[in-house]
Amino acid sequence: MRRAPLAMRSPKDRTRVRARRQRMRRRLSDSSFNRMVPNVLTLLALCAGMTAIRFAVNGEFQYAVFAIIAAGIFDGLDGRLARLLKATTQFGAELDSLADFISFGVAPAIVLYLWTMAALHSVGWAIVLFYAVCCALRLARFNTQLVTETPPWAANFFSGAPAPAGAGLIMLPMFISFEWGGGWADWIAHSPYLNAVWISGVALMMISTVPTVSLKRIRIPHHFVIPTLLGIGVMAGFFTTAPWPTLTFVGAVYLASIPLTRRAAARARLAAAARQAEPAEASPPLPAAAVLPRDPATPPASEWRH
Repeated sequence: MRRAPLAMRSPKDRTRVRARRQRMRRRLSDSSFNRMVPNVLTLLALCAGMTAIRFAVNGEFQYAVFAIIAAGIFDGLDGRLARLLKATTQFGAELDSLADFISFGVAPAIVLYLWTMAALHSVGWAIVLFYAVCCALRLARFNTQLVTETPPWAANFFSGAPAPAGAGLIMLPMFISFEWGGGWADWIAHSPYLNAVWISGVALMMISTVPTVSLKRIRIPHHFVIPTLLGIGVMAGFFTTAPWPTLTFVGAVYLASIPLTRRAAARARLAAAARQAEPAEASPPLPAAAVLPRDPATPPASEWRH
């Protein structure tokens, strides 16, 4: 059914349509290309995740892993760039969540299934489905935490492993197999039974409430800026020359940081509870005004004089 032309509508409908058109023009004029760059990076992350699935179907698993790593790089840049450009929108947040589910939930699950879990047939498929479901639940919980008030001490930690970290962890056996393939290490890393246990454990850690490290609020002292940049450059050099041992080392460091992060989160929680339990210091009482003796012959100020 076609709508009536604007001239044939009631004055109230015409006013509403004109206001809607003005809002649409304002939205289009405000959406400059610079403000669209974070969403472009999010779409690139989504495309990288889908491309990883294509590589895995063709049996090119190393390229599939590189595609997921590229998706993680794009995902790490889009949010920070959106905050720098002051281009954070609800649309961008929803798009980022959907892209994360494809790139770090669906793509790694399919890659691992085609790499080794297909040997277990239906059981292997159920395990990778379990991982994908846990990733979706993790992202949904993260989205709800954005609109709810969290304690100040909890802002420095993630609740459970984030989706990019979970994707990197379940691909850790692939890193080991690519570098030390052909021996007993490849047999262990390529075993579908051990991978089933490993994938299930990472999936449970994603939906758990175990505090994990968050790099968003880490402040680097000024005298550590140069050493930090130097360390990043060294890691980039190792990644370009020996990617699989470097990624294995990064995964091991992340796993080793979880007990330390739990201890730091416990200390921060106890410190916050202690600050709340401290009674407010009572303000010192004001000195009482001195009362001077009154002469009996002097009438009070409120007494009528005759």
